[in-house]
Amino acid sequence: MPYKEKAIEKKYYAIGEVADIFNVATSLIRFWESEFDLIKPKKNRKGNRQFTKLDIENIRLIYHLVKEKGFTLQGAKEMLKNNSKDIQDKMTAIDSLKRVRSFLVELKNRV
Repeated sequence: MPYKEKAIEKKYYAIGEVADIFNVATSLIRFWESEFDLIKPKKNRKGNRQFTKLDIENIRLIYHLVKEKGFTLQGAKEMLKNNSKDIQDKMTAIDSLKRVRSFLVELKNRV
């Protein structure tokens, strides 16, 4: 039976990788970590932050509220405190719609 290659998923991401995902400075990620209880990366023996997928999803929520919607930090904290599930659902729907849109644009460009 032939060997089937599996995509290797990382369990932890370094702060530089997380900053690259959102195209922001690492200092902003550290600042948000100090401001929002949702972001709790583990630290290795050297003290380097190790972000999980859950941490990255929480950063995505904060990024959406602060950078895309223009909320203040206090406003974002209140939204996350009161409507975290609603925001997550909306973000999932928005991501799905963006993927559908890019697929349709690609399909249109082929014709």
